[in-house]
Amino acid sequence: MTPTPVSREHILHALYEAAELEHNLMCTYLYAAFSLKDGEGEGLTADEARAVAGWRRTILDVAIDEMGHLVAVWNITSALGGAPRFGRTNFPLDPGYLPAGVVVKLAPFSAAVLQHFIHLERPHGSTEPDGPGFAPEHDYSRGAPGARLTPMGVDYETVGDFYAAIGSDLRRLVEQIGEAAAFCGDPALQLSPSEIDLQGAAPVLCLKTALAAFDAIVAQGEGAPTHTDDSHFQKFLAIRTELDALRQRNPDFAPAHPAAHNPVLRRPPRPQDRVWIQDPAAVATVDAANAAYGLMLRLLAYAYAIPGPAAEKSLAVDSAIDLMKALTLLAEHAARLPAGPDHPDCHAGVSFTALRDAGSLPAGRAARRFLTERFTELAEGVQSLADSGHARPAAAARQISALSQRVARGLERLAGAPAPRPPVAAVDPAPTAGPTADIRQEDGVETVEGERLTLQFEGRRCIHARFCVTGAPTVFLANVKGPWLHPDTLDVEALTAIAHACPSGAIRYRRKDGRPDETAPPVNLAAVREAGPYAFRGELVLDGAPAGFRATLCRCGASRNKPFCDGSHHEIGFDATGEPATTEATEMLDPRNGPLAIDPQTDGPLVVRGALEITSGTGRMVSRVTSARLCRCGASANKPFCDGSHARVGFRSS
Repeated sequence: MTPTPVSREHILHALYEAAELEHNLMCTYLYAAFSLKDGEGEGLTADEARAVAGWRRTILDVAIDEMGHLVAVWNITSALGGAPRFGRTNFPLDPGYLPAGVVVKLAPFSAAVLQHFIHLERPHGSTEPDGPGFAPEHDYSRGAPGARLTPMGVDYETVGDFYAAIGSDLRRLVEQIGEAAAFCGDPALQLSPSEIDLQGAAPVLCLKTALAAFDAIVAQGEGAPTHTDDSHFQKFLAIRTELDALRQRNPDFAPAHPAAHNPVLRRPPRPQDRVWIQDPAAVATVDAANAAYGLMLRLLAYAYAIPGPAAEKSLAVDSAIDLMKALTLLAEHAARLPAGPDHPDCHAGVSFTALRDAGSLPAGRAARRFLTERFTELAEGVQSLADSGHARPAAAARQISALSQRVARGLERLAGAPAPRPPVAAVDPAPTAGPTADIRQEDGVETVEGERLTLQFEGRRCIHARFCVTGAPTVFLANVKGPWLHPDTLDVEALTAIAHACPSGAIRYRRKDGRPDETAPPVNLAAVREAGPYAFRGELVLDGAPAGFRATLCRCGASRNKPFCDGSHHEIGFDATGEPATTEATEMLDPRNGPLAIDPQTDGPLVVRGALEITSGTGRMVSRVTSARLCRCGASANKPFCDGSHARVGFRSS
């Protein structure tokens, strides 16, 4: 019997449901994690606090895995020529949207919610029941008998079964039309490790890579075999064991705040199983969190409209990830606020309100304007939260404000518009000759006009490497009062060589003799200095603005002039090797130069995009990368790379 043909449309429809399912699971896991109490200050014993902190990390890690699954589904969708699905329906889902046995709604952490998670992640053949209160509204079957041109949802027992069915359809499509025709999408539109550090970001180019992505999703969580120790299923089982033990010792143990089930920000037309948030502070917090969530989706969708690797694609992804960090702070705060008078014993919670359409904006100037405007609106909207007297919303407001400025600069630069402020102070057309020329100061830059060049010094970037005062003592007069820069006392070629040796970029120049000014080096480099900063050389774009060709950036976490080094590593006794181990062998980059974007994350690492060779202080090769997250809190156990320690040590970037 000839099998019924399968169509691309039907597979894309199934992938859209898979994207919504992974998206929904991610939100429910995050919601539960946000509701968990934080330490002994919120009523936990020391043992309970340690356990709950571990559960929060585990659940957040599972949510990040779900994000990786979502990226994998998006990449497969793009590989088939489709536009990835970023939207979803609002919580709780109406019956029929998913199979009857897959109930999805927002609820704070509890034994019942944990059992629900175990049920959702159960392997095929498991007898784990659903959590109390998660029974489907009524039983129903999806699909219809006979072949249909119009795609529709079908039933499946587990998520693993669902992916197995999509994989089977993909095989049949390849058999029908061939692999090249099936995977006709532009691979450059997918997300890759160049943009995001997630397991699901592996490029999908053929049937083998698509099926491998499905297998990874199933093995990591949904439908994983019971012997897979690191699966989501096993992680949730381990939390259940700990929870049961703690409750035996303390029957009143309450690990979470009583956050709302399915919170909404307006009077619901169907009030059952929903909580209307009325408290003004809670409304403002949830509204800001939802706006950050919506913009995050916009940015991820936009990233899929831009061929990569590209600076704009990376900027969109990085900004989305940073918004998620701010959203986390707002959502945790919401779970600690009252819902309102209609629900006196209930707290609020982020509702993850979905946009009516979260699809990608058309790439280009209009999208950049839209994103800049929306970031500005969000930054202005959260400022009222900064004065609330609570640490979490204040930190979120600070993060969003810094991110808004960074994105505006980055998009302006990508659009080819002039930067808000040039990296070098303006030069008067009529120079003042002579060794005692007056020093002009503007925005922290001292400028002296010589006969053959304009010499500039930016004190806030200086790390006192002393190449200037030892190599050109007649030009740079140390420890004197009054004029101390005298560019005409040294041959111009020798003086420019001294400037090039300055690792911090504090010394710059502009020639007047027709010879070229300093240009970008042929290879972008970042040297890890012994117990000191990173010394970057390249066409540097720092926090969205051009920053010259040389810079020394703090990696001890103590600088009062972040992201630049100010010598604080000496004061705090920073002890970090300048000879980190060489990573796995990497091929020579091609090209090895070009713009190097360095984006200091708020309270986080330096995110670097572009060709870069990281070297030890003595010049030995450490790693060749096109993207990296470099530690700047001083606490990473994997220096020079970030390992997340900035969150543990409470690093602040300002």
